[in-house]
Amino acid sequence: MRTRSAVLLLVLATALPRLAALLHERGAILASFTDKGDDFARTFLATGTYGFIPGHPSAYTQPLYGWFLIPLYWIFGRHWEVVGLAQICVAVATTLIVWQIGRRWLTPAVGLLAGLAVALHPYLVWHDVHMNREVLDHLLAAAIVFLTLHAAERFGWRRALPLGAVVGLGILGNVRLEALPFLLAAYLLWRAGISRRTALATLAIFAGAALLVLPWVVRNKVSVGCFAVTTDARALWKANNVNTYTTLKHGGWIDHVPQPKSFPPTPQDVYDRWKRTGVVVPYNECAQMNEFQRKVVSFWIHHPADKARIAVLSAEWLWQPSVVETRGRPGAGGWLDTLRTTAEPAYMIPLYLLGAIGLFLVPRFLAALAVLLLGYQTLVAMLFVGETRYRVPWDFLIALLAGTALVELARRVRARRSERVVTA
Repeated sequence: MRTRSAVLLLVLATALPRLAALLHERGAILASFTDKGDDFARTFLATGTYGFIPGHPSAYTQPLYGWFLIPLYWIFGRHWEVVGLAQICVAVATTLIVWQIGRRWLTPAVGLLAGLAVALHPYLVWHDVHMNREVLDHLLAAAIVFLTLHAAERFGWRRALPLGAVVGLGILGNVRLEALPFLLAAYLLWRAGISRRTALATLAIFAGAALLVLPWVVRNKVSVGCFAVTTDARALWKANNVNTYTTLKHGGWIDHVPQPKSFPPTPQDVYDRWKRTGVVVPYNECAQMNEFQRKVVSFWIHHPADKARIAVLSAEWLWQPSVVETRGRPGAGGWLDTLRTTAEPAYMIPLYLLGAIGLFLVPRFLAALAVLLLGYQTLVAMLFVGETRYRVPWDFLIALLAGTALVELARRVRARRSERVVTA
Protein backbone atom coordinates (compact mmCIF):
# COMPACT_ATOMS: atom_id res chain seq x y z
CA MET A 1 0.00 0.00 0.00
CA ARG A 2 1.25 3.47 -0.85
CA THR A 3 2.24 5.73 2.01
CA ARG A 4 -0.60 8.22 1.42
CA SER A 5 -3.17 5.44 1.28
CA ALA A 6 -1.80 3.88 4.48
CA VAL A 7 -1.92 7.21 6.31
CA LEU A 8 -5.49 7.87 5.17
CA LEU A 9 -6.61 4.39 6.18
CA LEU A 10 -5.03 4.68 9.64
CA VAL A 11 -6.42 8.16 10.24
CA LEU A 12 -9.95 7.08 9.31
CA ALA A 13 -9.69 3.81 11.26
CA THR A 14 -8.65 5.76 14.35
CA ALA A 15 -10.88 8.81 14.07
CA LEU A 16 -14.22 7.44 12.89
CA PRO A 17 -14.91 4.91 15.69
CA ARG A 18 -13.80 7.44 18.31
CA LEU A 19 -15.95 10.14 16.76
CA ALA A 20 -18.95 7.81 17.01
CA ALA A 21 -18.10 7.09 20.66
CA LEU A 22 -17.70 10.82 21.33
CA LEU A 23 -21.11 11.65 19.88
CA HIS A 24 -22.70 8.88 21.91
CA GLU A 25 -20.96 9.94 25.14
CA ARG A 26 -21.15 13.72 24.63
CA GLY A 27 -23.33 14.26 27.69
CA ALA A 28 -20.86 12.49 29.98
CA ILE A 29 -17.53 13.86 28.73
CA LEU A 30 -17.48 16.84 31.11
CA ALA A 31 -19.89 15.49 33.71
CA SER A 32 -18.64 12.08 34.85
CA PHE A 33 -15.29 10.71 35.99
CA THR A 34 -13.31 13.80 35.03
CA ASP A 35 -9.60 13.95 35.78
CA LYS A 36 -8.24 16.20 38.54
CA GLY A 37 -6.34 18.01 35.81
CA ASP A 38 -9.68 19.46 34.70
CA ASP A 39 -10.16 21.16 38.08
CA PHE A 40 -6.58 22.43 38.03
CA ALA A 41 -6.93 23.80 34.50
CA ARG A 42 -10.14 25.69 35.30
CA THR A 43 -8.72 27.19 38.49
CA PHE A 44 -5.56 28.25 36.68
CA LEU A 45 -7.45 30.01 33.89
CA ALA A 46 -9.77 31.73 36.36
CA THR A 47 -7.22 32.83 38.96
CA GLY A 48 -3.68 31.95 37.85
CA THR A 49 -3.34 29.32 40.58
CA TYR A 50 -2.45 25.79 39.49
CA GLY A 51 -4.36 23.86 42.09
CA PHE A 52 -7.86 23.11 43.33
CA ILE A 53 -8.52 26.37 45.21
CA PRO A 54 -7.57 29.94 44.20
CA GLY A 55 -4.50 31.07 46.12
CA HIS A 56 -3.59 27.52 47.18
CA PRO A 57 -1.10 26.00 44.72
CA SER A 58 -1.13 22.21 44.71
CA ALA A 59 0.79 19.24 43.37
CA TYR A 60 -1.94 16.73 44.13
CA THR A 61 -1.93 15.33 40.62
CA GLN A 62 0.52 14.68 37.82
CA PRO A 63 0.51 17.97 35.92
CA LEU A 64 0.73 17.06 32.24
CA TYR A 65 -2.95 16.42 31.54
CA GLY A 66 -3.94 19.70 33.16
CA TRP A 67 -1.38 21.52 31.03
CA PHE A 68 -2.86 19.80 27.98
CA LEU A 69 -6.32 21.12 28.87
CA ILE A 70 -5.30 24.70 29.70
CA PRO A 71 -4.61 25.94 26.14
CA LEU A 72 -7.69 24.10 24.86
CA TYR A 73 -9.95 25.79 27.40
CA TRP A 74 -8.26 29.17 26.92
CA ILE A 75 -8.60 29.17 23.12
CA PHE A 76 -11.82 27.22 22.52
CA GLY A 77 -13.59 27.08 25.89
CA ARG A 78 -14.52 24.08 28.00
CA HIS A 79 -16.81 22.01 25.77
CA TRP A 80 -17.17 18.29 25.18
CA GLU A 81 -16.37 18.78 21.49
CA VAL A 82 -13.09 20.49 22.35
CA VAL A 83 -11.88 17.79 24.73
CA GLY A 84 -13.10 14.89 22.61
CA LEU A 85 -11.77 16.12 19.27
CA ALA A 86 -8.40 17.08 20.79
CA GLN A 87 -8.02 13.63 22.29
CA ILE A 88 -9.01 12.00 18.99
CA CYS A 89 -6.19 13.97 17.36
CA VAL A 90 -3.81 12.63 20.01
CA ALA A 91 -5.03 9.10 19.29
CA VAL A 92 -4.45 9.58 15.56
CA ALA A 93 -0.90 10.80 16.22
CA THR A 94 -0.26 7.72 18.38
CA THR A 95 -1.48 5.37 15.65
CA LEU A 96 0.79 7.02 13.09
CA ILE A 97 3.83 6.73 15.36
CA VAL A 98 3.14 3.02 15.89
CA TRP A 99 2.84 2.64 12.12
CA GLN A 100 6.19 4.34 11.68
CA ILE A 101 7.84 2.06 14.26
CA GLY A 102 6.64 -1.03 12.41
CA ARG A 103 7.36 0.43 8.98
CA ARG A 104 10.90 1.51 9.85
CA TRP A 105 12.19 -1.34 12.01
CA LEU A 106 10.06 -4.24 10.76
CA THR A 107 8.13 -4.05 7.46
CA PRO A 108 5.49 -1.71 5.99
CA ALA A 109 2.90 -4.49 6.28
CA VAL A 110 3.66 -5.01 9.97
CA GLY A 111 3.47 -1.28 10.58
CA LEU A 112 0.07 -1.07 8.92
CA LEU A 113 -1.31 -4.06 10.82
CA ALA A 114 0.01 -2.76 14.15
CA GLY A 115 -1.44 0.68 13.45
CA LEU A 116 -4.84 -0.83 12.66
CA ALA A 117 -4.67 -2.94 15.83
CA VAL A 118 -4.12 0.22 17.88
CA ALA A 119 -6.77 2.17 15.97
CA LEU A 120 -9.46 -0.46 16.49
CA HIS A 121 -8.64 -1.44 20.08
CA PRO A 122 -12.15 -1.67 21.65
CA TYR A 123 -11.11 -0.31 25.04
CA LEU A 124 -9.23 2.63 23.54
CA VAL A 125 -12.09 3.58 21.23
CA TRP A 126 -14.19 4.39 24.31
CA HIS A 127 -11.41 5.44 26.67
CA ASP A 128 -9.63 7.89 24.35
CA VAL A 129 -12.55 10.32 24.08
CA HIS A 130 -13.13 10.68 27.83
CA MET A 131 -11.14 12.80 30.26
CA ASN A 132 -8.36 10.33 30.93
CA ARG A 133 -4.67 11.17 31.13
CA GLU A 134 -3.83 7.76 29.59
CA VAL A 135 -4.47 9.22 26.13
CA LEU A 136 -1.26 11.23 26.62
CA ASP A 137 0.49 8.25 28.23
CA HIS A 138 -0.20 6.27 25.05
CA LEU A 139 1.19 8.96 22.75
CA LEU A 140 4.32 9.40 24.85
CA ALA A 141 4.85 5.64 25.20
CA ALA A 142 4.86 5.27 21.40
CA ALA A 143 7.16 8.28 21.04
CA ILE A 144 9.55 6.87 23.67
CA VAL A 145 9.82 3.56 21.82
CA PHE A 146 10.36 5.31 18.48
CA LEU A 147 13.07 7.58 19.90
CA THR A 148 14.74 4.70 21.76
CA LEU A 149 15.04 2.64 18.58
CA HIS A 150 16.19 5.75 16.72
CA ALA A 151 18.85 6.46 19.36
CA ALA A 152 20.05 2.85 19.30
CA GLU A 153 21.03 3.18 15.63
CA ARG A 154 23.68 5.72 16.62
CA PHE A 155 23.75 6.26 20.35
CA GLY A 156 25.00 9.81 20.81
CA TRP A 157 23.88 12.79 22.84
CA ARG A 158 22.02 14.40 19.93
CA ARG A 159 19.59 11.48 19.78
CA ALA A 160 19.61 10.76 23.51
CA LEU A 161 18.65 14.28 24.60
CA PRO A 162 15.21 14.37 22.88
CA LEU A 163 14.54 10.85 24.13
CA GLY A 164 15.21 12.02 27.68
CA ALA A 165 12.95 15.04 27.19
CA VAL A 166 10.05 12.87 26.04
CA VAL A 167 10.63 10.52 28.98
CA GLY A 168 10.50 13.59 31.22
CA LEU A 169 7.13 14.50 29.75
CA GLY A 170 6.04 10.92 30.38
CA ILE A 171 7.01 11.21 34.05
CA LEU A 172 5.04 14.45 34.36
CA GLY A 173 2.04 12.57 32.99
CA ASN A 174 2.56 9.35 34.94
CA VAL A 175 4.86 9.23 37.94
CA ARG A 176 5.12 5.45 37.56
CA LEU A 177 7.67 6.09 34.80
CA GLU A 178 10.23 7.63 37.17
CA ALA A 179 12.65 4.71 36.82
CA LEU A 180 12.27 4.44 33.04
CA PRO A 181 15.40 6.53 32.20
CA PHE A 182 17.54 3.92 33.98
CA LEU A 183 15.92 1.08 32.05
CA LEU A 184 16.30 2.79 28.68
CA ALA A 185 19.90 3.78 29.42
CA ALA A 186 20.74 0.15 30.24
CA TYR A 187 19.06 -1.04 27.04
CA LEU A 188 20.90 1.49 24.86
CA LEU A 189 24.24 0.68 26.46
CA TRP A 190 23.55 -3.00 25.77
CA ARG A 191 22.91 -2.14 22.13
CA ALA A 192 25.78 0.29 21.64
CA GLY A 193 28.39 -0.80 24.16
CA ILE A 194 30.19 1.34 26.71
CA SER A 195 32.43 4.10 25.41
CA ARG A 196 33.06 7.76 26.02
CA ARG A 197 30.44 8.69 23.41
CA THR A 198 27.76 6.37 24.83
CA ALA A 199 28.52 7.46 28.39
CA LEU A 200 27.88 11.06 27.35
CA ALA A 201 24.69 9.95 25.58
CA THR A 202 23.54 8.19 28.74
CA LEU A 203 24.00 11.39 30.72
CA ALA A 204 22.03 13.21 28.01
CA ILE A 205 19.02 10.95 28.65
CA PHE A 206 18.96 11.95 32.30
CA ALA A 207 19.67 15.59 31.42
CA GLY A 208 16.77 15.68 28.97
CA ALA A 209 14.41 14.16 31.53
CA ALA A 210 15.63 16.51 34.27
CA LEU A 211 15.20 19.50 31.95
CA LEU A 212 11.47 18.78 31.78
CA VAL A 213 10.81 17.48 35.30
CA LEU A 214 13.03 19.70 37.44
CA PRO A 215 11.17 23.02 36.93
CA TRP A 216 7.94 21.41 38.11
CA VAL A 217 9.64 19.79 41.11
CA VAL A 218 11.27 23.09 42.10
CA ARG A 219 7.94 24.88 41.68
CA ASN A 220 6.42 22.43 44.13
CA LYS A 221 9.18 23.07 46.66
CA VAL A 222 8.68 26.84 46.40
CA SER A 223 4.87 26.96 46.16
CA VAL A 224 3.74 23.80 47.94
CA GLY A 225 6.60 23.03 50.30
CA CYS A 226 8.29 19.85 49.06
CA PHE A 227 10.20 18.36 46.17
CA ALA A 228 7.75 16.02 44.40
CA VAL A 229 6.21 15.22 41.04
CA THR A 230 2.92 14.62 42.84
CA THR A 231 2.00 14.74 46.52
CA ASP A 232 -0.83 12.22 46.14
CA ALA A 233 0.84 9.50 48.21
CA ARG A 234 -2.53 8.55 49.68
CA ALA A 235 -3.29 6.78 46.39
CA LEU A 236 -0.16 4.71 46.95
CA TRP A 237 -1.34 3.92 50.49
CA LYS A 238 -4.77 2.90 49.20
CA ALA A 239 -3.00 0.30 47.05
CA ASN A 240 -0.78 -0.88 49.92
CA ASN A 241 -2.50 -1.54 53.23
CA VAL A 242 -4.09 -4.43 55.10
CA ASN A 243 -7.56 -3.74 53.68
CA THR A 244 -6.56 -3.40 50.01
CA TYR A 245 -6.68 -7.06 48.99
CA THR A 246 -10.10 -7.73 50.52
CA THR A 247 -11.52 -4.57 48.95
CA LEU A 248 -10.23 -5.47 45.49
CA LYS A 249 -11.36 -9.09 45.70
CA HIS A 250 -14.89 -7.98 46.60
CA GLY A 251 -15.28 -5.79 43.54
CA GLY A 252 -14.02 -2.53 44.94
CA TRP A 253 -11.34 -0.21 43.67
CA ILE A 254 -8.62 1.38 45.80
CA ASP A 255 -10.89 4.40 46.30
CA HIS A 256 -13.21 2.05 48.23
CA VAL A 257 -10.50 1.04 50.73
CA PRO A 258 -11.70 2.04 54.24
CA GLN A 259 -9.85 5.01 55.67
CA PRO A 260 -9.63 5.82 59.38
CA LYS A 261 -11.53 8.92 60.44
CA SER A 262 -8.33 10.18 62.03
CA PHE A 263 -6.76 10.73 58.61
CA PRO A 264 -6.52 14.43 57.70
CA PRO A 265 -8.55 15.66 54.71
CA THR A 266 -6.83 15.49 51.35
CA PRO A 267 -6.52 18.57 49.15
CA GLN A 268 -9.39 17.17 47.10
CA ASP A 269 -11.52 16.74 50.24
CA VAL A 270 -10.76 20.35 51.17
CA TYR A 271 -11.71 21.42 47.65
CA ASP A 272 -15.05 19.61 47.81
CA ARG A 273 -15.83 21.24 51.16
CA TRP A 274 -14.75 24.65 49.87
CA LYS A 275 -17.18 24.34 46.95
CA ARG A 276 -20.02 23.58 49.39
CA THR A 277 -19.21 26.06 52.16
CA GLY A 278 -16.61 28.53 50.90
CA VAL A 279 -14.38 27.57 53.86
CA VAL A 280 -10.80 26.34 53.31
CA VAL A 281 -9.89 23.82 56.00
CA PRO A 282 -6.15 23.95 56.91
CA TYR A 283 -4.15 21.13 55.33
CA ASN A 284 -0.55 20.25 54.54
CA GLU A 285 -0.25 18.03 51.50
CA CYS A 286 3.53 17.66 51.81
CA ALA A 287 3.24 16.38 55.38
CA GLN A 288 0.52 13.99 54.22
CA MET A 289 2.73 12.76 51.39
CA ASN A 290 5.58 11.95 53.77
CA GLU A 291 3.27 10.26 56.26
CA PHE A 292 1.59 8.04 53.69
CA GLN A 293 4.93 7.07 52.18
CA ARG A 294 6.05 5.94 55.63
CA LYS A 295 2.84 3.94 56.05
CA VAL A 296 3.42 2.18 52.73
CA VAL A 297 7.00 1.24 53.57
CA SER A 298 5.84 0.00 56.98
CA PHE A 299 3.19 -2.15 55.30
CA TRP A 300 5.74 -3.68 52.93
CA ILE A 301 8.07 -4.48 55.83
CA HIS A 302 5.54 -5.78 58.36
CA HIS A 303 2.98 -7.43 56.05
CA PRO A 304 4.98 -9.04 53.22
CA ALA A 305 2.42 -11.85 52.74
CA ASP A 306 -0.42 -9.35 52.30
CA LYS A 307 1.71 -7.33 49.87
CA ALA A 308 2.51 -10.50 47.90
CA ARG A 309 -1.20 -11.25 47.51
CA ILE A 310 -1.89 -7.72 46.29
CA ALA A 311 1.05 -7.94 43.88
CA VAL A 312 -0.21 -11.19 42.34
CA LEU A 313 -3.73 -9.80 41.98
CA SER A 314 -2.37 -6.58 40.46
CA ALA A 315 -0.43 -8.51 37.81
CA GLU A 316 -3.51 -10.61 37.07
CA TRP A 317 -5.70 -7.51 36.69
CA LEU A 318 -3.11 -5.82 34.51
CA TRP A 319 -2.94 -8.67 32.00
CA GLN A 320 -6.39 -10.23 32.05
CA PRO A 321 -7.98 -9.92 28.57
CA SER A 322 -11.31 -8.63 29.91
CA VAL A 323 -11.55 -5.16 31.40
CA VAL A 324 -11.30 -4.93 35.16
CA GLU A 325 -14.78 -4.28 36.57
CA THR A 326 -15.20 -2.55 39.92
CA ARG A 327 -18.03 -0.91 41.82
CA GLY A 328 -18.93 2.55 40.58
CA ARG A 329 -17.55 2.00 37.08
CA PRO A 330 -19.22 3.96 34.27
CA GLY A 331 -21.85 2.01 32.34
CA ALA A 332 -22.20 -0.73 34.95
CA GLY A 333 -24.81 -3.29 33.94
CA GLY A 334 -25.26 -1.87 30.43
CA TRP A 335 -23.82 -2.18 26.95
CA LEU A 336 -20.46 -0.92 28.18
CA ASP A 337 -20.11 -3.94 30.44
CA THR A 338 -20.87 -6.16 27.45
CA LEU A 339 -18.05 -4.44 25.61
CA ARG A 340 -15.74 -5.03 28.57
CA THR A 341 -16.55 -8.72 28.96
CA THR A 342 -17.04 -9.73 25.32
CA ALA A 343 -15.51 -7.40 22.74
CA GLU A 344 -12.31 -6.68 24.66
CA PRO A 345 -11.41 -10.35 25.32
CA ALA A 346 -12.32 -11.24 21.73
CA TYR A 347 -9.73 -8.65 20.68
CA MET A 348 -7.04 -9.22 23.32
CA ILE A 349 -6.85 -13.03 23.38
CA PRO A 350 -5.85 -13.33 19.68
CA LEU A 351 -3.54 -10.35 20.15
CA TYR A 352 -1.83 -12.05 23.09
CA LEU A 353 -1.45 -15.33 21.17
CA LEU A 354 -0.09 -13.65 18.05
CA GLY A 355 2.13 -11.42 20.15
CA ALA A 356 3.65 -14.46 21.88
CA ILE A 357 4.44 -15.95 18.47
CA GLY A 358 5.78 -12.67 17.14
CA LEU A 359 8.16 -12.34 20.07
CA PHE A 360 10.26 -15.09 18.48
CA LEU A 361 10.04 -13.64 14.97
CA VAL A 362 10.98 -9.98 15.44
CA PRO A 363 14.65 -8.92 15.58
CA ARG A 364 16.25 -9.56 18.96
CA PHE A 365 16.70 -5.84 19.69
CA LEU A 366 12.96 -5.21 19.38
CA ALA A 367 11.97 -8.32 21.31
CA ALA A 368 14.30 -7.30 24.14
CA LEU A 369 12.87 -3.78 24.29
CA ALA A 370 9.29 -5.08 24.32
CA VAL A 371 10.05 -7.53 27.13
CA LEU A 372 11.84 -4.85 29.15
CA LEU A 373 9.06 -2.29 28.85
CA LEU A 374 6.17 -4.71 29.42
CA GLY A 375 8.07 -6.28 32.31
CA TYR A 376 8.64 -2.84 33.80
CA GLN A 377 4.93 -2.06 33.61
CA THR A 378 4.14 -5.35 35.31
CA LEU A 379 6.60 -4.70 38.12
CA VAL A 380 5.24 -1.18 38.66
CA ALA A 381 1.68 -2.56 38.76
CA MET A 382 2.75 -5.08 41.39
CA LEU A 383 4.27 -2.30 43.51
CA PHE A 384 1.20 -0.08 43.15
CA VAL A 385 -1.92 -1.70 41.68
CA GLY A 386 -2.78 -3.04 38.23
CA GLU A 387 -5.73 -2.35 35.98
CA THR A 388 -6.57 -2.43 32.27
CA ARG A 389 -6.14 1.32 31.77
CA TYR A 390 -2.55 1.14 33.03
CA ARG A 391 -1.69 -1.55 30.45
CA VAL A 392 -3.36 -0.27 27.29
CA PRO A 393 -0.88 2.60 26.65
CA TRP A 394 1.72 -0.12 26.04
CA ASP A 395 -0.45 -2.61 24.12
CA PHE A 396 1.00 -1.27 20.88
CA LEU A 397 4.15 -3.28 21.62
CA ILE A 398 2.07 -6.45 21.55
CA ALA A 399 0.40 -5.19 18.37
CA LEU A 400 3.81 -4.87 16.69
CA LEU A 401 4.68 -8.43 17.68
CA ALA A 402 1.26 -9.68 16.57
CA GLY A 403 1.56 -7.90 13.22
CA THR A 404 4.90 -9.64 12.64
CA ALA A 405 3.31 -13.00 13.40
CA LEU A 406 0.42 -12.35 10.99
CA VAL A 407 2.75 -11.35 8.17
CA GLU A 408 4.90 -14.43 8.72
CA LEU A 409 1.89 -16.76 8.89
CA ALA A 410 0.55 -15.25 5.65
CA ARG A 411 3.95 -15.73 4.01
CA ARG A 412 4.05 -19.39 5.00
CA VAL A 413 0.52 -19.98 3.74
CA ARG A 414 1.44 -18.45 0.36
CA ALA A 415 4.61 -20.54 0.23
CA ARG A 416 2.70 -23.77 0.84
CA ARG A 417 0.17 -22.88 -1.84
CA SER A 418 2.99 -22.19 -4.28
CA GLU A 419 4.57 -25.55 -3.46
CA ARG A 420 1.25 -27.31 -4.10
CA VAL A 421 0.88 -25.55 -7.48
CA VAL A 422 4.42 -26.53 -8.49
CA THR A 423 3.87 -30.12 -7.36
CA ALA A 424 0.60 -30.35 -9.28
